Amino acid sequence: MKYTLCFILFIISSVLQLCARNENDSLLKALDKIISDRLVYTERKKATIEELKLKKTEQNTLNNLYHLNIEIIHQYETFVCDSAERYIHENIGIAEQMGNQEYILESKLQLAFVYCLSGLFVQANDILKLIQCDNLSVNLKSLYCWNRIRYYENIIKYTDDARFSEEYVQLKEAYRDTVMGILDPQSDEYLKEKAVKLQYDGKLDEALQILYKIYDKQKPETHEYAMMAMGLARLYKLAEKKEEEEKFLMLAAIADTKLAVKENEALLTLAVNLYHEGDIDRAYNYIKVALDDAIFYNSRFKNTVIARIHPIIENTYLYKLEKQKQNLRFYILLTSLFVIALAITLFFTFKQTKIVSRAKKNLNIMNEELILLNKNLDEANLIKEKYVGYFMNQCAIYINKLDEYRKNVNRKIKTGQVDELYKSSSRPFEKELEGLYANFDKAFLKLYPHFVEEFNSLLIPDEQYRLEKDQLNTELRIFALIRLGITDVGQIAVFLHYSVQTIYNYKSKVKRTSILDSNLFEEEVKKLGSLSQK
Repeated sequence: MKYTLCFILFIISSVLQLCARNENDSLLKALDKIISDRLVYTERKKATIEELKLKKTEQNTLNNLYHLNIEIIHQYETFVCDSAERYIHENIGIAEQMGNQEYILESKLQLAFVYCLSGLFVQANDILKLIQCDNLSVNLKSLYCWNRIRYYENIIKYTDDARFSEEYVQLKEAYRDTVMGILDPQSDEYLKEKAVKLQYDGKLDEALQILYKIYDKQKPETHEYAMMAMGLARLYKLAEKKEEEEKFLMLAAIADTKLAVKENEALLTLAVNLYHEGDIDRAYNYIKVALDDAIFYNSRFKNTVIARIHPIIENTYLYKLEKQKQNLRFYILLTSLFVIALAITLFFTFKQTKIVSRAKKNLNIMNEELILLNKNLDEANLIKEKYVGYFMNQCAIYINKLDEYRKNVNRKIKTGQVDELYKSSSRPFEKELEGLYANFDKAFLKLYPHFVEEFNSLLIPDEQYRLEKDQLNTELRIFALIRLGITDVGQIAVFLHYSVQTIYNYKSKVKRTSILDSNLFEEEVKKLGSLSQK
C-alpha cells in the first residue's frame, strides 16, 4: 500500500511537471513574440508621454502643474531616467515657488529614487543624508525608508562584494523594520515587507501565501502586476522550484515589455537562467534586449550588472555560432561528396539504362522479326498445306491420264493402228494447260481472295486489272507465282510455257504502270495478302 501511494504521488508529480513545462514553453513563445514587437510598445509609451506633455499648457495653477509633472515622472521613472530627473527638478522649482515644504521633500525623495535606479548612488546618498527621516510625515517617512531599502538592494548588486554585503543587508533590514512600524498591518505595503521578512527567516510557504493574495488582486499588464510576479519568482528561486520561478519571471518580463519598462530586471534574470539551462540562443537574445533597454534608460547601475554576465553569454553564443559554422561547412562538404557520388551513380545508371534500353529495343526488333518470321512460316505452312494437296491431286490426275495414254498407245500398236497413234500424239495440250491454269487460279484466289484488289492498289487507276470468270491473266499469274515465292524467271517461264524474255517483258510492262519505284514493286507484291497484314 505504501509503495502504491508513492507511485501515485510520483505519477501526479510527473504530470504536474509536464504541464508546467508545457505552460512555460507557451509563455516563452509569447515572450519571444512580444520582444520582437517591443518597438511598437516603446512608441506607444512615447505617445502617452507626449499626450501628458501637451496637457501642461492647459494647467492654470502651480499645484495642477506639479501633479501633472508627477504623472510624467511616473512614466519616465522606468523609461528614461534623465527625463525623469529633469521633470523632478522642474517640480522642485514649482514646489519652491509655492513654498510647499512637503512637495519639496517629496520631489527630493523621488530624485533620490531615480538616482538609485540609474546607479548614481553617491548623489542619492547625499540627498537622503540631508533629509531628517524622524521629522517627516508618515507618507514621506515610508517613502524615505523604501528609498533606503532600494538604495541598499541596488548597491549590494552593484558592488557584488561579500565584504560589504552583510553591513548593507543589516542597514536595509533596519529600514524595513522602521517602515513596517509605521504602516497599517492590513495594508498591502505592510504585507509585502512582511513576506520579505518571512523569506529571510526561511518561512517560504507563508511568504508565498501572502504574495499570492496580493498578486491575485493586481490587474494584468500593469507594473504592479510585474513587480508581484517578480517577487514570487524570487521566492520560488529560494524554494528551488525552477519551473515556477521561470513562469513568474516570464509573466513579469511580458508585462514590463508591453509597458515599455526599460528597467526590466525579470528579463535579465531569465536570460541568466536560460543560459545555465543551455538555451544559449534565447539567453543571448534576452540579455541583448536587456542591455539595449539599460542603455536606453541610461542606467549605469544596470549596465554594470549586465556587463558581468553579457560577455560570458556572448562568448558562449559566438562559440556556438562558430561550431554551427564548422558543422555547416562539414555538412556542406559531406553533402557535396554525396552529390558527386550521386552524380557518378546517376551517370553510370543512365549509361546502364541506355544500354538496357538499347538492348530492349534490339530485343523488341528481334521479337518483331521473330513474330513476322513465325507469321511467314505460318503462311508458308498454309500455302504448303493447300498447294501440296492441290498438286498431289493434279499429279494423280495426270498420272491417270498418262496411264490411259500408255494403254491406248499399247492397244493401237498391237492392232497396228499406227496412223491413229500418230494423230493422237500430234494433238496439242492447250486444254490440259488451260485446266492447269484454271486450277492454279482457283487455288491461288482461294488462298489470297483480295490479291487482285491489293495488286491494283499498286498500279495507276487506268492500268488496273479486272478478273474474268475468276481467272488470272498472264501478268497476274506471273506476279501470283512471285507472291508464292517463285522468283526465278526460268521457273516461271517453264510453268507458263513462255520464254524467259517474254516473262521479262510482261514484268517490265506492269512495273511501268506502278505507282511505286520499280525496284520496290516486287517486294511490295511479296507482302500482298500476307498473314502479318491481317
